[in-house]
Amino acid sequence: MIVLGIDPGIAITGWGIVELLKSKGNLSLVDCGVIATPSYLTLSIRLVDIHHQLQKIIIKYKPKVIAIEELFFFRLTKNILAIAQARGVILLTVALHKIPLFEYNPTVIKLALTGSGNASKLQIQNTVKNILHLKNILKPDDVADALAIGICHINKKFHLNKEIM
Repeated sequence: MIVLGIDPGIAITGWGIVELLKSKGNLSLVDCGVIATPSYLTLSIRLVDIHHQLQKIIIKYKPKVIAIEELFFFRLTKNILAIAQARGVILLTVALHKIPLFEYNPTVIKLALTGSGNASKLQIQNTVKNILHLKNILKPDDVADALAIGICHINKKFHLNKEIM
């Protein structure tokens, strides 16, 4: 099971590919990164860039499922419209590829990974590092968030226990 987790944003969209290795019963990091769009570009060009870069990721890794963070209205309210538009482009791109899409709110993601719906960014980064057996936390935090979303999906669908994670 290969899952693409996405943390949507207009300046930075984090993405991460996680694979559930059923034979070993654990999770593996396949790849991760960011889709960055420079602020000097027009919004429409930035949205097209997100679409093209996400298409390349989908074509390269062929995820079976995509999990994305739901829009969260309580933070960065001045940027919410641009983030919503970026998220819309991401949803469109996923739909064009006919890949099942699952959405999770930030509290559910934090709860699935740490046991606390109020976990900090650093707690999420450390938990992702530990679950995927990485040497260092991933930066920027958008990448760790994207992987957390993918891990959350696998945990929800396969009911992984903390020993596996």
